[in-house]
Amino acid sequence: MSDPYKVLGVTKGASAADIKSAFRNLAKKNHPDQNPDNPKAKESFSKINNAYDILSDSEKRAQFDRGEIDSDGNPVHPGFAGNGFGGFGQNSGQRRSGASEQTHTGAGAEEILSEIFGGRGGFGRTGFGQQRSGGFGQSGFGGARSAQKGADVEGRVAVTLEDIDAGKKASVALGDGRTVAVALPKGVKDGQTIRLKGQGEPGPLGGPAGDARITVKFIPHPLFKVDGANLRYDAAIHLHEAYLGGKIQVPTLSGRINLTVPPKSNSGNTLRVPGKGLPGKSRRGDLLVTLLIQFPDQDEPDLKALMTSWAAEGRPPLKPR
Repeated sequence: MSDPYKVLGVTKGASAADIKSAFRNLAKKNHPDQNPDNPKAKESFSKINNAYDILSDSEKRAQFDRGEIDSDGNPVHPGFAGNGFGGFGQNSGQRRSGASEQTHTGAGAEEILSEIFGGRGGFGRTGFGQQRSGGFGQSGFGGARSAQKGADVEGRVAVTLEDIDAGKKASVALGDGRTVAVALPKGVKDGQTIRLKGQGEPGPLGGPAGDARITVKFIPHPLFKVDGANLRYDAAIHLHEAYLGGKIQVPTLSGRINLTVPPKSNSGNTLRVPGKGLPGKSRRGDLLVTLLIQFPDQDEPDLKALMTSWAAEGRPPLKPR
């Protein structure tokens, strides 16, 4: 039979705060889930819990100090005064009628363990079930509960369109100081959140790790605008290129290409270049080139003379677009 004061390592004059602190430290160190290779861990933890059950309850503590109950909270009957726990009061040999109404001077064991290990009144593989009066009985534990999942962590990563096009992995710094590599899925969108399973905080008492939630942000590109898996590009062309047609060079993420402009192309017409967009879920997107007729900054005497002649002749009206 163990003296609860000795089990918790406190004196008989210890305050409620001292008792709670001692229990918290011992429970964290001796919990069976923290000592899976120690077959005696369950027994040791049961003693610690029983000791706290006695000393954290002001009435039970007083009964124990008077020798009315033993370290398991059981009544001490006459004839056992030689156990070293003191004499008996008028109610020796039985619990007081109010003993079932616990008067805790500090937080309950379950509450403290929930603070230590996380959870809602239970924890780990050997978590609490319904607490029995006078402690946990022989086993020291109630019904088993599954270990809890760890917390998720957040991260952000800025990527270029070139990196997405090349399928490069992005390096992400998480809030806990770790750095992980993220493979961007095909069809990834600006602002999309990618979940990395098992890359979050470790689970309490051996539970599964949480996830990492990575938010992807596209770095604005100087030439292209993203439209789903397609890329849009505005190409400036001369008037003669728009009227006569011809080939112009346009950029892509993998280099410049030649693009054929049909004759009599109007400003605002869009030409499609297949497969020169971003990787999509089912197929690669396209490059959409919008033609914008642009006049040169310097004067063009011949062009001015032609336009003046057309104006004088009265050109036919344009069709509404």
